[in-house]
Amino acid sequence: MLLPKGFEVEMYTGTPQGDIVGFSDKIVKNLDGFVREPDTRNVEYITAPICSYDRSLCALVKPRQQLRQYLHQLGNYTIIPGSTLSLGDSRRFYRSDPNNPYHAYIQETYGTDVVTASIHINIGIDDPEVLMRAVRLVRVEAPLYLALSASSPFLDGKPTGYHSHRWHLFPKTPRHVPLFESHSHYIQWTNEQLEAGSMRNVRHLWCSVRPNGVRRPYSLNRLELRICDLIVNPIALLATTALLEARLWQLMETPNLDPLELSSLPANTRNQELVAIADANEEAVAHRSLDANLRHWKDGSSILARDWIENLYAEVWPLAKQRGFSCFLSPLKKILREGNSAGQWLKQYESGMDTRSIIKKAIADAYEQEQELEDKLCQLLVT
Repeated sequence: MLLPKGFEVEMYTGTPQGDIVGFSDKIVKNLDGFVREPDTRNVEYITAPICSYDRSLCALVKPRQQLRQYLHQLGNYTIIPGSTLSLGDSRRFYRSDPNNPYHAYIQETYGTDVVTASIHINIGIDDPEVLMRAVRLVRVEAPLYLALSASSPFLDGKPTGYHSHRWHLFPKTPRHVPLFESHSHYIQWTNEQLEAGSMRNVRHLWCSVRPNGVRRPYSLNRLELRICDLIVNPIALLATTALLEARLWQLMETPNLDPLELSSLPANTRNQELVAIADANEEAVAHRSLDANLRHWKDGSSILARDWIENLYAEVWPLAKQRGFSCFLSPLKKILREGNSAGQWLKQYESGMDTRSIIKKAIADAYEQEQELEDKLCQLLVT
C-alpha cells in the first residue's frame, strides 16, 4: 500500500503564441474541479487523493484535456507552461472576482508577485507527530524539489537571472517560520500568528511546506509541499513526487530521521540554524536550481543540489523498488541529465532563441506530451 497523493495544479491560459489571457471566472463556472485564483490569468485544479501512480497520472492529465477542449470553444487558446508571467504583463492585476474582499487584500498587499503558477504536492499522513517530523525533514530538503521543478526564468519577456523567479519573489508569510517541534508547538505558534495578525487565517501560512488538514491547526492529515514551480510534464511531476514519497517512507521506517535529532549543529541553536540554512538554500536554488551550491542540514557541509538529489535517489531507490513504484522514480535521472525546464529554456535563449519562441515551443511540447499520455496510458486504465 502506498501513501495517498493529491495535487493542486495552478496553470496559465492564453494563446499558442505565449500571450497570457485570463479565463478563470468562466472556467470555474463551466468545469467541475477547477478553482478560481485572485488573478483571472491562472486557474487551479485539484486531484483527489490517490495511492496509485498510474491513476494519479490520469488524474493529472484528464482535467487538462477538459480544460483544453473548453479553451478551444472560447477561441484559439491553450495552456501555457511556466511559473511566472514569462511574456508579461506583470504591471497589472486582473481580478477574477472584484467583489471578493480577500482577493482585494491579496492585490493590495502582494500585487502580481503572487500571480504565479505552481504545483502543490499533498501526501497523506494521519499521525500528527509523524506528520510534524515529516514536515521538519521536508522543510530542510524542500530546495531539492524546487531544483527539480524550476520553470520560471523569464518575466515580461526577459531573463530574470533566476531559474525560479517565482520563488525568489514569492512573499513567504510569516517571515519567520520555525521547525515545528511537535503538534502542540504548531497549534500554539499558529494561534499566536493569528492573534498578532501576521497570518489572516489558517491558510495564510505561505512557506515551502506546511501541515494541512480538515481543521487546521488541530485536525491534520497530510503534508503539503508548496515550493515547486509548475512541472508541466506529468511524468516528471510523478518522478518528483516519488522521491518525496520514498523519503517519507524512509522517515516512517527510521524514527530518528529527524533534523532536530540528527543534525550536528549546536543543540541550543539548532532549530534557528536549520531554518536559516533552509531559507538560504531556497534562495540559492531559486537562483541556480540544480547547479546551486547548498549547505547540508546534517553538518553544514557544502554540496551541489544535483549531487544531493543523486545521493537521495540512490538512498531511496531500494525502498521504492520494494514498494513497487521505482519505475516512477527513475525519470529523475533524465531531469538530472538534461536539466529542468528553466535550464533547458535558458540554454535555448543562450543559443539565440527569443523568449517568445521558447515559450511557443514549450506550449507545443506540453500539448504533445499530454496527448501521448492520454492515448497510450489513460485509455488502457479506463478499459
